[in-house]
Amino acid sequence: MVSSSHEAMHRIFQEDPGIFTRTFERLGIPFPDAVAVSFPPTDLTEIKPLERRLDTLLQFDTADGRSYLLAVEAQGKKDTEKHSSWAYYMSYLYAKYRMPPLLLVVCQDEATSQWADRPFHIGIAGWQTLTVRPLVLGPGKVPVITDPAAAAEDIPLAAFAAITHSKNRQADIILKALSHALRTTDAETADLFKELTELGLGTTPAAQIWRDLMAIPTHFFRSETAEKVRDEGRVEGRVEGRVKDIVMLLGLRGVEVTDTVRERVAEASDEATLDLWFRRALTVDRAEDIFADPAD
Repeated sequence: MVSSSHEAMHRIFQEDPGIFTRTFERLGIPFPDAVAVSFPPTDLTEIKPLERRLDTLLQFDTADGRSYLLAVEAQGKKDTEKHSSWAYYMSYLYAKYRMPPLLLVVCQDEATSQWADRPFHIGIAGWQTLTVRPLVLGPGKVPVITDPAAAAEDIPLAAFAAITHSKNRQADIILKALSHALRTTDAETADLFKELTELGLGTTPAAQIWRDLMAIPTHFFRSETAEKVRDEGRVEGRVEGRVKDIVMLLGLRGVEVTDTVRERVAEASDEATLDLWFRRALTVDRAEDIFADPAD
C-alpha cells in the first residue's frame, strides 16, 4: 500500500515542477530552465496484464526547443526489485516519447538514498548493455532550511526539505521555519503545503511537532493583523519576482535587455505597473517599448 509519506514526497513536484532545477542547481548540476511543463500519463502498462505506474511524470520544454522527461519516484526503503522497474520505465519512456528520460528518486533516509544513488548495470561482466543512473535527493543533498526568511523565499522547497529531514535532530527548528513561512503566504498555498507536509512526515516523531505547530488557530492566517503583516512581505516578494520575470521573459524571447532597462525595471515598486510591463514584454520587439506611454 502506498503511504501518505510516499505520496507527499513526489506530489510536491507536481505542485511546483521548478523545484527540480532549483534544487540541482544548488548541488552544482545545472539543468536548463523550462519555459513550459506538462504532465504526460504515468501509466506505463503494456497490453499484457502487468501494471507499471510511475509516481509522477513531467515533461520539461526548454528555451532552445528541446524537451526531456522527468520520472519522479519516492523510495521509502531499499528494494532490489526497483532496479528492473526503473530500467523498464526509462526504456519504455524513450521508446514511446522519443525524448531523453531522467529518473529522480527522492528518499527520506540516508541509507536508502545512498543505495539508490548508484548506477545499476544490465549485462554481463565486461559488457554492460544498459545502465540506469538515477538522480537522487535525500537528506545528504537537500538543504536544511532553518531560517524562516529563507523558507518563505521558496515554500515548496522548504516543505520538501522538511519532509526529507523529518528524522533530523533539528526537525523542530526546520518545521518552525516552515510554519512561520506559511504565515507569509496566502491561505490557499498555506493550506496546501500544510497538508502535504503533514502527509510527508507520516508517523515520524516530527509529525507530532508539526501538528502542535499547526494547532495555532487557523483564523490567524486570515485575521486583519496577520493580513497586514503578511501583505508587507508578500507584496515585496511579488514585486521582486515580477521584476525577475520581466527580465527573464525578454531574454527568453531574444530581446536585448540593456543595463538601463534592467535598472528601471528593478527600481519599480508598483505591482500594477510591473504587471503592465510584463504583459508588454510578451510582444515587444525592443525592451524599451515596455515603458511606452499609453497615449502613444
